[in-house]
Amino acid sequence: MRFEVTILGSSSATPIYNRNPTSQVLNINERLYLVDCGEGTQQQMLRFDVRASRIDHIFISHLHGDHYLGLVGLLSSLHLNGRKKTLKLFGPPQLLEIIDLQFKYSETVLQYQIDFIPTNPLAAETILVNEDVSVETIPLNHRISCTGFLFREKKRLRKLYKEKLERLAVPVEHFTALKKGADYVDLKGRVYKNDELTSDSDNPRSFAYCSDTMFDERYFEQIKGADMLYHEATFLHAMLDRANDTHHTTALQAAQIANITGAKTTDRPFLGPL
Repeated sequence: MRFEVTILGSSSATPIYNRNPTSQVLNINERLYLVDCGEGTQQQMLRFDVRASRIDHIFISHLHGDHYLGLVGLLSSLHLNGRKKTLKLFGPPQLLEIIDLQFKYSETVLQYQIDFIPTNPLAAETILVNEDVSVETIPLNHRISCTGFLFREKKRLRKLYKEKLERLAVPVEHFTALKKGADYVDLKGRVYKNDELTSDSDNPRSFAYCSDTMFDERYFEQIKGADMLYHEATFLHAMLDRANDTHHTTALQAAQIANITGAKTTDRPFLGPL
C-alpha cells in the first residue's frame, strides 16, 4: 500500500527564496491528507502534481499564520473548481470562526460542505479512523495551543499465494476467509493451514508530524517508534535561549528527540519530493 509524504513547505514564520511555509501532503493508499497549509501551498501542489480535488482531509496544527494562511485560498479554489464532496477539516476551535468571517465578508457561499472537527490541545485523541489509517492528535508545547498529528497505517489482510491457489483449484469464494487467516478444507477433507496458502502482510507504518513545540518529554511516549518523524527545528542550538523563549525546538534537540523516541529508518522509503 502506498504511504508517501511530500513536503510542500518547511520554512518558519516567513517564506524564503527556496523554501515555502509549512505544508505537506500524505498519500495513503491513494487518499490524500493535507497537513498544515501555509502561503503558497497551492503553487507547490501544482509544482509537485498534487491534485487538490483529491484532498478530502485537512489538518491544521495551530493558528500561527505560516501554518494556515493558505487555507482560505485553497478552500476558495476548491469552490471555484466545482467541488461537491464534503471536506473534513481538523484544527483549533477558533479556526472555524476565522473561515466563517473570511467568507462572510467576501460574500462567498461554498458549493460543498466543510465538516469541521475541533482539536483538543490538552489531550491526545483519535480524530479519524477509516479502513486505511487512524489519526491521533499530539499535544505539543508551543506559545499558543498546538497539536501534532500521528498517522498509523492499518494492518492489511494476508497476501495470497495465487499460483498455489490456482494449482489447488481453490474456489474464489474462499479467498476473503484466507486473507483473514482461515484455513482451507478441500472437497476431500484435506486441511491446508493458512500459512501454506498465504503470507503475512507488511508491518503497518506510522508517521508523526510534530509542529511547533519546545523540547518536552510529555509527548515522547506517544511518538515512540514512529517509522518517520517530522519534527520542527526553527533554530540552531547556539540560539537555545531564543528557542525556549518562543517555544520552539533547536536542530540538535530535534535530532535528540528522534534518537530518544527511536524514530526508524526503513528499506521501504516513503518520503516524496522536497
